[in-house]
Amino acid sequence: MVTATVAAPIPIPAPPHPLRERNFRLLFMGSTISLLGDQFYFVAMPWLVLQQTGSAIKMGAIMMTGAIPRAVLMLMGGAVSDRSSPRKIMMRTAWVRAILVTALGLLIWLHLLHTWQLYAMAAAFGTADAFDGPAGRAFIPFLVEPEQLVAAESVSQVRTMLATIVGPAPAGFVIKALGLASGFFIDAVSFLFIIVALLWLPDPAPSLDEKKPMFQSILEGLRYVAKDVPLRSLMLVAVGINFCLSGPISLGLAYLAKTRFGSPAMLGVMLSSLAAGGLSGALLAGIWKIKRRGLMMLLVAFVLALLLGSLGILNGRWTTPPVLLLMGISAGIANVQIGAWIMQRIDSSVRGRVISVLTLGAVGTMPISLALAGFLIAVSLKLMFLCAGSVMLLVTITAAMQKTVREVQ
Repeated sequence: MVTATVAAPIPIPAPPHPLRERNFRLLFMGSTISLLGDQFYFVAMPWLVLQQTGSAIKMGAIMMTGAIPRAVLMLMGGAVSDRSSPRKIMMRTAWVRAILVTALGLLIWLHLLHTWQLYAMAAAFGTADAFDGPAGRAFIPFLVEPEQLVAAESVSQVRTMLATIVGPAPAGFVIKALGLASGFFIDAVSFLFIIVALLWLPDPAPSLDEKKPMFQSILEGLRYVAKDVPLRSLMLVAVGINFCLSGPISLGLAYLAKTRFGSPAMLGVMLSSLAAGGLSGALLAGIWKIKRRGLMMLLVAFVLALLLGSLGILNGRWTTPPVLLLMGISAGIANVQIGAWIMQRIDSSVRGRVISVLTLGAVGTMPISLALAGFLIAVSLKLMFLCAGSVMLLVTITAAMQKTVREVQ
């Protein structure tokens, strides 16, 4: 009698962590230092605008000036990333940003700053962001394997959140002690680290024929998203959430810190609380294996709507940071899971263009969100937060009625 034997399946080894990959590690280290420097900018810039103008409406207008070119040029930025080197685009935009913040610091130090220069700086930053954003997202998949993308997305989110936790509060105290110009000078120096890291990284081969017309390239990215129903549906939900959050958070927290607490340090504490929640959410997302990502997105949107509205009522020194912490946890879970799902789903040949379409959905509504938030803050800060929370709740309820959103895996 012959006994058949069945060979045991050979276990497939897990891919190494992205940080074990030299190229990803170099980019990670350089961008981490740059992110820490950016925290000085994020505290100094809104404080400078309010100090220079004293108006929430003008602050919203200056932010709109940066958001408009970011939105208008975002699709072009994605197409350029696919037809050229994302690494070179990132290097050029890093140099532009370093020069801009250095110039801004000098204008403050020499007492030569005028309000019109803030509008010009905002427009220049927005233009750089339109090209750097798609390039940065499109570059990472060239440095790691597809199986490593979830871990790469998670570690990048955790790094970002850690930087925004440890950075804003000390930045606020440094700026308070040394003056606003110091914040911009420190940010300028930090850009040198990402530039040096990029110098050591290879150039990926372009995924798009440079001879193809720019308009045709952009149109291909739009068609790709339009044909992918789950991707398109989730993007529309994200657009609604970003519309409700971008203006109220960008303007509301700075205005709250300026008018109620009178300290840039308190603004740093609030930003750190939001980031601490984001870090916790990103870590939780790595442990919690979520299968129904659509339902998760709806739950996150519901929680964010309630918390955003509560900022209009619970805006004291000791109540605001915990609310922001919970908001960060909710957003952190969604960012890691949805970000990894998108990067795994889209084809590499259109990655830059699809990312630019998705990013455009997030930033395209920002100018309107900033404008509305600025006008509502001029009437009542409480009213602004309550309106934003109510609109987000309405968006969530509408999205929950869509089967394609609920069934996203």
